[in-house]
Amino acid sequence: MYLEHHPAIWAAFPGLVPGVLLVDDVPLAALTADQLAPLLARARARLATTSEAELPEVQAWRRAFSQLGLKPTQYRSAAEALLRRFRREDTLPTLHPLVDLCNAVSLAFALPVAAFDLDQVSGFIDIRYADGDEQSQAFSGEAEHPDPGEVIFVDAERRVHARRWTFRQSRHSTVSAATRRALVVSEGLHTTAARDVPALFDVLLPHLQAIGCTPSQRALLTVEQSRWHLPMGR
Repeated sequence: MYLEHHPAIWAAFPGLVPGVLLVDDVPLAALTADQLAPLLARARARLATTSEAELPEVQAWRRAFSQLGLKPTQYRSAAEALLRRFRREDTLPTLHPLVDLCNAVSLAFALPVAAFDLDQVSGFIDIRYADGDEQSQAFSGEAEHPDPGEVIFVDAERRVHARRWTFRQSRHSTVSAATRRALVVSEGLHTTAARDVPALFDVLLPHLQAIGCTPSQRALLTVEQSRWHLPMGR
């Protein structure tokens, strides 16, 4: 199994910085408020002085969405959408320990963070432009097809695991109570992404270990080394 960004993505977005982390032994133990508190405090501090739309991390994704022909105020990166919700509600929904941590670190760094259940992925994850006949599943359960040309995360069976790049994951590989092995992906496009994406994983790692996860391997991908091979499951 591997993850790879298609060469056309690198050509269009040469500033892309993708980070990946393999997580084994995904637990069901609940997080404590103390574990999330420093991450949420960091997000509050940034939002106290500026809006999420003015953050350089968010602005970079808005430019990317515009380049892809998407209206940035209609289709927001997952990080921007989460920050908007957090600014209004000052809290996060409780979904799953791994997802809750990924959401919290996404808020703290204003970067999109996705977690995929690897048992629900066939063969590979290719990040590429959609043909339009691939299969996606909305959270409502409804079957969908991506628009031709939108950036998707897609596997060997042409199942879409995320649509419009960092806009929304599909239901196919959502982390659930049955998840035991997951892939965490975060991508940045802003000027300091090469520093901030690794820093995000540095912060996330001890939190994952504290709830019983086993973060086993991580990588920062580049145009020269764009394919990351995942080790076989245990």
